[in-house]
Amino acid sequence: MNIALVTCESLAQYAAPNIDDEDSLLTRHLRAQGHHVEPRIWSNPAVDWLAYDVVVLKSPWDYFDRVPEFYAWLDRMEQQQVPLLNPVATVRWNANKQYLLDMERQGVRIVPTHWLPRGAAFQPRALFAALGTDRLVVKPAISGGAKNTFNLTPADADTRTPELTELLRAEDFLAQPFLPEIQTQGEWSLVYLGGAYSHCVLKTPKSGDFRVQHYLGGGIQPQQPPTHLRRTADDIVQRFAQNCLYARVDGVEVAGEFLLMELELIEPFLYLDTAPDSFARYEAALRVGRV
Repeated sequence: MNIALVTCESLAQYAAPNIDDEDSLLTRHLRAQGHHVEPRIWSNPAVDWLAYDVVVLKSPWDYFDRVPEFYAWLDRMEQQQVPLLNPVATVRWNANKQYLLDMERQGVRIVPTHWLPRGAAFQPRALFAALGTDRLVVKPAISGGAKNTFNLTPADADTRTPELTELLRAEDFLAQPFLPEIQTQGEWSLVYLGGAYSHCVLKTPKSGDFRVQHYLGGGIQPQQPPTHLRRTADDIVQRFAQNCLYARVDGVEVAGEFLLMELELIEPFLYLDTAPDSFARYEAALRVGRV
């Protein structure tokens, strides 16, 4: 196949010295299987996307900094009927974290979430009371890489209220209770390729932090997920990630139950080098997805 791997202008800020570049590893594997693979920047207007058999969203990690431009690009992909994986409609839905509330309405247990619409004033006391917590996590509705993500005590919240009210003038945010289980147990990431379970890692923040991203010092440990967590993640993928080349289900176990934090369908790091044969499973799923 002639494959475009969709990326962004710079991946440097998301690199970590102890983690191999997944784009390069995947490109090397696919080329070894006889495929023609080219990295292509999604925002480059000169790219002829119809020249490829399949266009794979891999690392467009700046889309949340260029939201109107990204949505316009998705519209063009749809209008031109570019064979994009994951599908345009799914990507458009998944780009805004309001999808979590959609999933909750359909019975998925998510981390309790309070919506903060654009233009609202940030009112921390009401949020602490509504969510029954003494620590808040506040982040944009369209975001990634822990951008503009706050972990707030009541004292912190009072100090940061003007800043957050200003940020709310530009976009929607959401607020969630901080879950201490992220620090004491870690965050589960279950990876699916072609709709089938592939592998799992447990991510832990560095000491004193709450963010688990590897480029922020978080740890990554391959793990077999407990059966009840796997069962929940399987159901989520079957219901909400149909026809997807890949999906990553991120969540935390609280009182024996899996609470969804994110369903990553746009540009997740897939930890392919942590599991035997995961690159082969990716390539097999890609062949099926193209048919």
